[in-house]
Amino acid sequence: MDTIELIIDEQLGEEGINAISLVEFPAIEENFVALSKDQHKVEFKTVDKEKRIIVGLALVPDKLIYRRRGDYEYNITFSKETVRKASELYLKRLKNNNTTLEHQEFTSGVSVIESWIVEDPKQDKTALYNLNAKEGDWAVVMKIDNDAVWQDVKNGKYLGLSIEGIFSDKKEEEMSAVEDMTEEEAKILLQEIKDYLENESKIL
Repeated sequence: MDTIELIIDEQLGEEGINAISLVEFPAIEENFVALSKDQHKVEFKTVDKEKRIIVGLALVPDKLIYRRRGDYEYNITFSKETVRKASELYLKRLKNNNTTLEHQEFTSGVSVIESWIVEDPKQDKTALYNLNAKEGDWAVVMKIDNDAVWQDVKNGKYLGLSIEGIFSDKKEEEMSAVEDMTEEEAKILLQEIKDYLENESKIL
């Protein structure tokens, strides 16, 4: 099964995370990135029932996330750099009030009020809530003022977090870079590849 690394191309302007969704089971969808139901569920924890605050991991780097597009099955993954960039752009673009329910409808009264990248899992705040976070994970704290949504959380209707966003395929980016080369640059690259292959064959 192919593994494709997704990245954010800031030059396109629209790439990044547009919303975080409250879901029962993060599922496989066509139009956004969502975590796999069985292997990569990201559960949140209720921090303060009185204040209606939950905490969870919004995105985890270097995880293989199963996707399916038609008959094509593959995995996607994000590097630590992309996770960090995604978290930064999410806040810079004021997306913290963009919350959906089961990736179907936007809801009001649900906001991300804290956001950080885990640096030291043992000393990080996520350790207080047994989230089993790793270095590079993106953690968020959400405040739920919406009465109906909070009741659903208490009833166990929503158990996890899943992101919605637009990303580039690293392979496509690399191909685009090759296509933009001048003829002279392409000749130099081909010669470097040829020299590399010759050296490899000598070693073998």
